Amino acid sequence: MKTIATARITSAAPAAAFFARWADMATWPEWNTDTAWVRLDGPFRTGVTGVLKPKGGPEVKFVVAVLEPGREFTDVSLLAGAKLTFRHLVGHDADGRTTVDVDVTLGGPLAFMWSVILAKGIRESLQADLDRLNAVCSAESAAVA
Repeated sequence: MKTIATARITSAAPAAAFFARWADMATWPEWNTDTAWVRLDGPFRTGVTGVLKPKGGPEVKFVVAVLEPGREFTDVSLLAGAKLTFRHLVGHDADGRTTVDVDVTLGGPLAFMWSVILAKGIRESLQADLDRLNAVCSAESAAVA
């Protein structure tokens, strides 16, 4: 597996706010500018499959590989000859604020080809998308408080 992008934020919003947004995949285009739509084939849990439509690209099947609420959400997109993995790790810093780290990796026999096609765009958008997600979660948390 080759890491193609990473991003990190620290937030006053609770971890549950991020997991709520990740679970509500219909809202992903609000904070993920590269996504046209996302559909999940069942409840948000480990093993559930879905389809994602990137803007300007073909539909891509994915699976929720890991879901540990409050700790980790990992989804794997199934590309021809490769797997594109987005691993979201949630924790807390010394001040008790929520941290979210996202690592994007590519693996498989055609990973090099997919890296040429996808890596630059993912690197350019990943931090901004996570920043937008943080803004949404922070605003929602502040409105509830």
